[in-house]
Amino acid sequence: MAKEYSRTQRVADQIQKELAQLIQLEMKDPRLGMVTVSVVEVSRDLAFADVYVSFLGVDDQEKIDQSLEILSQAAGFLRSQLARAIKLRFTPRLRFYYDNSLRRGAYLSSLIDQAVAKDAKADKGSEEGSEE
Repeated sequence: MAKEYSRTQRVADQIQKELAQLIQLEMKDPRLGMVTVSVVEVSRDLAFADVYVSFLGVDDQEKIDQSLEILSQAAGFLRSQLARAIKLRFTPRLRFYYDNSLRRGAYLSSLIDQAVAKDAKADKGSEEGSEE
């Protein structure tokens, strides 16, 4: 029987929690802004941790790329701080990626709203036409 909550998932959850605190409290770069650690995926051998982040109020791709570069440059510092907080034999290497799920969700939501409004307008038009 497979484990419901694997070790890699527990490590990923702990890394997500610790990284969120470290980025908020220890990162002093004013260009970074508000960072949200959305998801952390750890490889099976615990060698790498893919960290997906989003930036509050930032839609400009250039600023997103700059913020990802700042986080990538600070990966060594964050990894060393993570090693102190989490007792593992080997601390995974951190790789940062932009999580566009919030932006994509907002876009899909607007498409749904437009479709619903268009359907409502079409239904209203057909009702007025049938009353005559």
